[in-house]
Amino acid sequence: MYDELTEVDIRKMEEEIRYRREVLAPKLGAELKRTREYGDLSENAEYKEAKREKRKNESRIRYLENMIRTARVIEVREDAESVTLFDRVLILNEKNNQEKEIQIVTTLRQNALLGYISKESPLGAALMGHRAGDRVLVEVNANMSYYVKILRITKCEDNDELPISGY
Repeated sequence: MYDELTEVDIRKMEEEIRYRREVLAPKLGAELKRTREYGDLSENAEYKEAKREKRKNESRIRYLENMIRTARVIEVREDAESVTLFDRVLILNEKNNQEKEIQIVTTLRQNALLGYISKESPLGAALMGHRAGDRVLVEVNANMSYYVKILRITKCEDNDELPISGY
């Protein structure tokens, strides 16, 4: 399965790869060299940490390159009345009677703790295409579901300010 990403997602990943290769990798390489000079590598915690950070950087570069290579670039379609990608949506969770504002984003930029919900998550997928006032069933799995009511939709656009997820 391919990740559906926007051109902004691709550009942000390319920028991160460039930064990691041109800025971070040389710093990490220099740190590795510096800590190697401390002597006995079997008991050199600083060297082991520098090696770990270097591998972590290389792993992130491979991950981002793979995401770009396998991505399906999508166009953001506007619909003045219904929930679309990047819209802010005020919902009422009927189960606990709580309101929450979320923003529908691509998988690459999801962060549930900050209110960025993937369009492919159960909540995001359920809301897509619905209008303010609609009562929507969110099916988490075969044993769990709940209803939300869409109170308000604020139209937004894709922009560089939404960060991409790390790991």
